[in-house]
This record gives sequence, C-alpha cells and structure tokens, in this order.
Amino acid sequence: MDRLELRTLRYFVAVAEELHFGRAAVRLHMSQPPLSRAIRALETELGATLFHRASTGVTLTGAGSVLLDEARALLDRADRVRARVATAAGAATLTVGILGDSADPDVVRLADAYRRRHPHAEVTIRETDLTDPTCGLHAGLVDVALTRGPFDPTGLTTRTLRADPVGALLRADDPLAGRASLTPAELADRRWFRFPEGTDPRWQAYWHGGEPRTGPVVRTVHECRQAVLWNGTVGMTLVGHVPAEGLTVVPLTGLPPSPVVLAWPRSDPNPLIRSFVRTAIAAYATP
Repeated sequence: MDRLELRTLRYFVAVAEELHFGRAAVRLHMSQPPLSRAIRALETELGATLFHRASTGVTLTGAGSVLLDEARALLDRADRVRARVATAAGAATLTVGILGDSADPDVVRLADAYRRRHPHAEVTIRETDLTDPTCGLHAGLVDVALTRGPFDPTGLTTRTLRADPVGALLRADDPLAGRASLTPAELADRRWFRFPEGTDPRWQAYWHGGEPRTGPVVRTVHECRQAVLWNGTVGMTLVGHVPAEGLTVVPLTGLPPSPVVLAWPRSDPNPLIRSFVRTAIAAYATP
C-alpha cells in the first residue's frame, strides 16, 4: 500500500465508474493499453482481482467495490488538502459557468455541499445565455461549467450528470397543444425559434430537432418563450420546466433527452475544480 499513487487510484476510479476500459481511457485522455497495464499492476500490488472482465465491459469484484469506496475517499481527501493549501496561499477562487439552470434543485444541493467542503473558497457564478453552451470555457472565462450538451468538447473533459426529457413549447391555444405527445415530423412545417449564426452547430442541431429551421432568433430562455407567445412559433424545451402563462409543453418522442453536463479544461490540475467535480457527481446522484 505504501507504493500506491493517487494517479493510479484515479485510473481505477475512472474504470470503476465507466465500467469500460475504452471509455475510461477516453475520459482520462490516454490510450487503453497503458491504462490496462496500470490496473493489472494495481491488482498485483494489492493481491486482489478488482474487475471481472468481459468483451462488453467490466464489473467490480467484491474487492473492487471496497477499493472504490476507499479510493474515492482518499482522492477527495487529497483534493481537499490541496484546496486548503490554496486557501492558505490566498488562491482559493473558482468561477463556475451555469447555463440558466441555477434554480435546479440539484444545483442548490451542489452549492450547499461545496460550501460545506470549502467554506473559505470564493465562488463566482457566471450565468450565460443559450448562444454558448460551454458557458465561457472555450474562451477561458470560467474554470468549470454546469451546462447542457451536446457541444464541441475539444480541449475539455465532460461528465454527464443527468438527462431530462424534452418537449415542444407551444402557445396554449395552438391546435397541437392538447396532444399527449408529438414527433418532430409533426412540427416540420412550423417556424421554430433559432439561435444566432455562429452558435455551436451540435447545440443548434439538437435544439432544432435535427433539422434546419426558420424563425425568430433568440438568445435566452425568456426570449424563447416570448417568441412562441408573440409569433406562434414552436421550439424545444424541457418537459420539467413550468411554462409561462399562455404557453404549454407537449412531450416530444423520438428525440434523446437533454443531458446535464459538467465540463472543465482537460489539463487543469486545480484541486478546487477536481473537488467541484466530485461534489457535483455526488449531489446529482442523491435522490
């Protein structure tokens, strides 16, 4: 145990959480062979098999489950030590980008948990509009983003925390408003609200239902709602969002749910970011 390294434990946790060596390697931004060798060496060091391996993926053994709990605790402790040192050095600041979901109960739970872990850290929130799904990460304006996908992940590490069903946002008096559900094909001839030119194409394609659209250009959730209310256009929103007066949401079938995504710079060693990531994963896993 004296020779165990935090880096090896991070490798192990990635495989244990992904339950797949290939996905874990992508998450760690390394190739699969050295990752597999590192896990084999760890098993040799501990004298225990940590994973049942199969062509479709891996599952944890009993020993692996015990190590996962211990490794998470050790890594969390290491990050907290680094964060305390940063605090003592006067460098405990973190800028978090949020894509307009700050009222989400999971965000509230995350904020409470992070404040308990780092009561002396100064956290700045930068809430962004719908034209930048990375919330300023690509521009270097934030340290970590709590946002929604999909978007260009170049240079970033991402983790999906949750996925929410989507629906069509309509006027309450729209002929389709009373439907139990709709498909994108049933809205093919309608004008949709759109994002400005230059917005991430992956993001635009998802929120346009996978098709080119015509209609008013919007930048914020409020502008989306007003475009529907004033122009009778349609668009996509979250089924769980309560619509404004005069509007309604009809569930859309045939589309993947909207993922809540945590994103941060790929090579950033900031312990406050790592602690934020772990705290967010735990907060979003809590029922």
